[in-house]
Amino acid sequence: MRKWVGHVEEIEHDGGPRPHEPMRRAVAAVVIANPLAGRYVEDLGTLVEPSGQLGEELGRRALALLDGRPVEGYGKAGMCGVHGEQEHVAACLTTTFGDGFRRGVGGGRAWLASTKKVGGPGESLDIPLAYRHHLYVRSHYDTATLRVVDAPRPDELLLAVAVTSGGRVHARVGGLTRTEADTRADPNQRMRG
Repeated sequence: MRKWVGHVEEIEHDGGPRPHEPMRRAVAAVVIANPLAGRYVEDLGTLVEPSGQLGEELGRRALALLDGRPVEGYGKAGMCGVHGEQEHVAACLTTTFGDGFRRGVGGGRAWLASTKKVGGPGESLDIPLAYRHHLYVRSHYDTATLRVVDAPRPDELLLAVAVTSGGRVHARVGGLTRTEADTRADPNQRMRG
């Protein structure tokens, strides 16, 4: 582990009226060495196995950045340096990581949206967000963007999670509401119609 990164935005408005409470969007990330950089390895278990602990710690750090507000939206993403491969990031962000992350933020029923890429220092990493209890709540579709000026180096991995304290500030495109979603049994079930 080389370093931890935290980033917070507090959105007061997005061109419209001020909401009752600003929406907070927070990102927690870690920069770690990629033990598989520069070589092809069939079994990626060395990246999968410890990822649950990283997911949980990143979840705790992201939750702390919300400053006491509950998590409503969440997502994950990763980037490996150019001596690694996209599959290295995928191995770090499996269900093992996701389950750890959910523990860190106090639970969640929906899948974690994610992105994975290869890049270099300072390249942007977009983290897709969705409502933590149901994927199809449009008001919570969002993106958090992170840039770390010195990461990932060629033999590193940058793993990040993002959380929000609510949906987009001026969400108004309809669809399944948060309240409706909370009554559904299957958080990953697509809306019909």
